[in-house]
Amino acid sequence: MSKDNNKKMTLEEAGRKGGEATSKNHDKEFYQEIGRKGGEATSENHDKEFYQEIGQKGGEATSENHDKEFYQEIGQKGGEATSENHDKEFYQEIGQKGGEATSENHDKEFYQEIGEKGGESRRKQNDND
Repeated sequence: MSKDNNKKMTLEEAGRKGGEATSKNHDKEFYQEIGRKGGEATSENHDKEFYQEIGQKGGEATSENHDKEFYQEIGQKGGEATSENHDKEFYQEIGQKGGEATSENHDKEFYQEIGEKGGESRRKQNDND
């Protein structure tokens, strides 16, 4: 342990020791509860832009440390977990919401472009069959 001349712990050492002691005295439910309370307090004190900003920063940091396979794996796991917990109506509802949101944000040219891309992809696929 690094101690200064007054035999005091550094802030880092005190935090580590406190964390270790706390982890020995509390179970998973304790941490879930304080996490829930912290999340509620944070949501009361911050707006949508705050969450967008930290989400963007987190996404950028994650993308710098992971490759395409990482995202494919977590996407597959997330999809499997979601499909185990939801029925056909859930997917119909979120599909409709997504379609409505997309149509509000895009014009006719957007749909023409993605239609052309889909047609081209299908043509290439059929050429390979």
